Parts: sequence; structure tokens; C-alpha cells
Amino acid sequence: MKLATWNINSLTVRLPQVLEWLAAQAAAGAPVDVLALQELKLTDDKFPLEAFHQAGYAAAVFGQKTYNGVALLTRAPRVPQDVVRNIPGFADEMARVITATVDAPGGALRVVGAYFPNGQEPGSDKFAYKMRWLDALRDWLREELQRHPRLVLMGDFNITFDDRDVWDPVALAGTIHCTDEERAQLGALTALGLTDAFRLFEQPPKTFSWWDYRQLGFQKNRGLRIDHVLVSEPLRAQVAACTIDRAPRKNKQPSDHAPALLTLGAG
Repeated sequence: MKLATWNINSLTVRLPQVLEWLAAQAAAGAPVDVLALQELKLTDDKFPLEAFHQAGYAAAVFGQKTYNGVALLTRAPRVPQDVVRNIPGFADEMARVITATVDAPGGALRVVGAYFPNGQEPGSDKFAYKMRWLDALRDWLREELQRHPRLVLMGDFNITFDDRDVWDPVALAGTIHCTDEERAQLGALTALGLTDAFRLFEQPPKTFSWWDYRQLGFQKNRGLRIDHVLVSEPLRAQVAACTIDRAPRKNKQPSDHAPALLTLGAG
């Protein structure tokens, strides 16, 4: 079973790229079963359901005009069940989280697709909101893991785990995505019993999932790994691979993010 997460930075602009990528994965013999999308930048009524249905996918959508917006796509015959939008009990005007249960080998799988707040800069109001949001996410996930021990949390976290996830750790030390406060929040999430699936494997150095559009960021590999896939302890033995696909970042008018992929075996 293959799951993926991709911040596509406007589905209106990049729908053809998403469909082409899904088709290419299927043609290679490893179709994506669940795809979490972030930054749809469109409302629910504008979501291209029919295009995804024709490609063989059902969708659970939580859109928002201009900013944010998330969705979970599931390959037929799977359909998203028990869908929850945003963090229960946390008042938020932003469409950032969508959660659903899907059928999977070994039993039902709870999938949380999330677009973490950027935070702008340490000390700002947006950074304080990010900290409150992360607190609320952790508190809710603690309960969610009790209800759904087989859980995957994936999305654009807007946080690096450590210096391996940063193209220039010295220059970027203490800046947004790389602060001690943000990394402590990631540590608190993993302390719930979640594991960074990417680091279960030896990975090439300087492997990133986001590159700035400016100053030839991608061409010079000046990137960050901020798109993550975390798995709960009961799934750990099933993790067969976790990779980042740089190919879509080479597209004309690409998203600034690349997809991160998780492959689950039988366990």
C-alpha cells in the first residue's frame, strides 16, 4: 500500500500535474492508494471531484479560498470514512487538517493529512498561533491514537527535525522552520509514539522536499525537508520504504514542494 503527501500550492494551477503524477505512479506498477494534498487554495465547490473520479479516486475535501485547504484522495474501491475536519475543540478559521479512516492491509488505517502553520518568524503573532495549534494537535492526537492505534500523520509540517533537513544549518539556525521551539514540538509529537518514517532508512544526504522559487533554490539544492510522514508504533514493522520524489519539482510551473511517499508492506 502506498501513501503520499504533497503540498501542491494551488490545485487550480496544478491539477494536470497531480493527475499526471498519479498516472505515472500507476504505470510504474505502484499506484498511490492515499494522497494527502495541502494548499488547495480553492473552496469545496471548486474542487475537481469529477477529474479525480475519472482517475479512480474518491476525495474528502476541506477547502478554503485563496489560502490553505486540504484533501485526502483514496484509490477505488477505498473511500474515506469517519471524516473529521480540523482539530476538534480548537477554534480555527483556517482549513488545515483532514482526517479519515481507510481500508488497509492488516486493518483499518487512520490517516491525518495536515498543513501546519508557517509561523512567519519567531516572536510574531503567527508564531504564537503555530505554537497553540501544535499544542492542540498533540492533545487531540494523543486521544486519536487511543481510538485508532494504526495511524499515519503526514503533510507539510513547516518544521525541520534537525540539521540534516536543512541545506545550510549554520545560516538558518534559529530561523523559522528551524527553531528550538518548533523542533521541540515535533519531538513532543514523536513522543506520542509516532516515528519519522523517512529516517527509518539510510537516505542520501541533503534530501529535501521544499525549495524556494527564488535564486535557483531547486537547481542549487538549497532546500528543507519539511514534508513528513509519521507512523504509529503498530505500523512501524509494515514500513517498507519512505522517499521523496523530486521529479515533479522539475515541471514547468511546479509546486515549490515535492511529494513524500510511504510504502506499507504486509507487516
